[in-house]
Amino acid sequence: MAAKDKQYHRRKKADVSRFPFRKENYLLFASGIFFLTIGYIALAQGPWNSVWSLTVSPVLLLLGYCVLIPLAILYRPGSKESQ
Repeated sequence: MAAKDKQYHRRKKADVSRFPFRKENYLLFASGIFFLTIGYIALAQGPWNSVWSLTVSPVLLLLGYCVLIPLAILYRPGSKESQ
């Protein structure tokens, strides 16, 4: 019975090491949230015809929603054994 427990714990540790989200994913996600926050703050600034709210905020929101957040979800870094 003890041998089975050791085997289970070894397998469990190996599964945790293959967890798909790594530090790079969290950094991409955090930077995406940062750009979204700055974009919404820029959007909330008035007057509504200013360059800040009409040009900068859409660029920041697009960068956050369309680039950084999808990269955080889809990015799979290579394993350390293959490098």
